[in-house]
Amino acid sequence: MVNIIGLGYIGLPTALMLAAHGVSVVGTDYSEQVVAQLRAKQLTFEEAGLEALFAKAVDAGISFTTAYQETDTYIIAVATPYEEENKKVDASYVVAAIKQVLQVCPKGAVIIIESTVSPGTIDRYVRPLLAAQGLVAGEDIHLVHAPERIIPGNMLYELIHNSRTIGADSAEIAQRVRDLYASFCKGEIVLTDIRTAEMTKVIENTFRAVNIAFANELAKLCSEEGMDVYEIIRICNMHPRVNILSPGPGVGGHCIPVDPWFLVGDYKEKTPLIAQAMQVNQSMPDFVFRRICAVMQAQGIADFSRVGLYGLTYKANVDDVRESPTLQLLARHSEAFAVFDPMVSRDIVENQYHDFEAFLEKTDLIVIMVDHKHLKKHMNSLDAKAVLDLRCVYNGENVYHL
Repeated sequence: MVNIIGLGYIGLPTALMLAAHGVSVVGTDYSEQVVAQLRAKQLTFEEAGLEALFAKAVDAGISFTTAYQETDTYIIAVATPYEEENKKVDASYVVAAIKQVLQVCPKGAVIIIESTVSPGTIDRYVRPLLAAQGLVAGEDIHLVHAPERIIPGNMLYELIHNSRTIGADSAEIAQRVRDLYASFCKGEIVLTDIRTAEMTKVIENTFRAVNIAFANELAKLCSEEGMDVYEIIRICNMHPRVNILSPGPGVGGHCIPVDPWFLVGDYKEKTPLIAQAMQVNQSMPDFVFRRICAVMQAQGIADFSRVGLYGLTYKANVDDVRESPTLQLLARHSEAFAVFDPMVSRDIVENQYHDFEAFLEKTDLIVIMVDHKHLKKHMNSLDAKAVLDLRCVYNGENVYHL
């Protein structure tokens, strides 16, 4: 049996995938509400294909509880934010989960940490927990790092097809964990040591963050010069060795805005490029606000309440609002923008509309923060408005860009 700790965006799909492929699974979460909802066969977030997978896992016997189980294999999939002041990983959730595991697990158990951590976190925070209880890593308890590599909106496909990295102290345990993931994973599964696994996952997301920052910095430069950044990028990308990303209103989600800070926090003197890239990305919501003000002035709009932000989630066609650029913008600027997102049914900000027509009636300027499929079906509705298109998806006449 596998006990999966943390039933959020990573833990739940992993638990369901394992259960649907013949592995006995118990999912554990500290939230009684989450556990109660899952026991009632209700998903806690939306994801394409997740409902059908949930049904298969339930039929296969998956169960949910707030209690940690006595078993031989654990997967830790809890949050790992960073400490705002020093930019270092906050390993407290991982530490708390492993402390609970050590209270119930038998000797010889394998603890697999899927949560993304900075290089050396397991050495600094996890091994000492074992030593404090007189346990020897690699003998009494086996530690493994198998960082997740999936993204909301395409989770199930990526769980099956993405390659995985298994970092372990011994080849025997690494192979054992590989066999567990191979129950559903068709991608290549690479075996390595724990520190290498820690480093590779953080570097993957840092690479993406730096490339996004380059695109965002180009947007600022071209805006200053009155040039079309999208046309410039399109032409540059015709070069066979150039692949510039598209700029946007900021960077959201739990990975790219967070993981690179782990390197900056631990290696401050060696990561000036990464630190600057992160600052560029974090500055984008403020840049967007300045663009909103400029468009309002050009359009003769004096009241911020007549400006509508379309999109609350951090990316298109998901209900995940973690670190979303819209929420970052609203947190920094108290103006009374109207807000609408078809993927977010609960009220999470002021002046949030759940009726698209009412949202349109309230606004004179629409700011496209997210390019949901819903918007693509209603593009004609924007023709009577001024539009600040931050995703380069609207082709109307009265349109502005980054």
